[in-house]
Amino acid sequence: MRKKSLGNLGENLALKYLQNKGYKFIARNFRSRFGEIDLIFQENNNLVFVEVKLRLNDTYGQPEEAINKWKIASIIKTAQYFKLLYPKFPDSLRIDVIAILYNSLENNIISLRHIKNITM
Repeated sequence: MRKKSLGNLGENLALKYLQNKGYKFIARNFRSRFGEIDLIFQENNNLVFVEVKLRLNDTYGQPEEAINKWKIASIIKTAQYFKLLYPKFPDSLRIDVIAILYNSLENNIISLRHIKNITM
């Protein structure tokens, strides 16, 4: 599978998972000059910025291990910019990760981990 189609698959799986958990979907692939945020949701009084990582195997580590301090800094700046543009949303901001291992031959999820409130 190509990288872009893997990204779309991961985002679609994460979107469905979080909506099933009661999260209210706000935006997808929000871009700024600081970076991009895959998914944005509201959960109760929290504005949740979600980074999705999907891998077909764990040869190079777990999906969430690909998120480094520079990526987190980029997400923080982009999240602050989003909040500046849309002040009506809650002031409480959170960054979550959805880490997915996926079997493309059988079209099924091997594992899906929701890591809330990531920090470095």
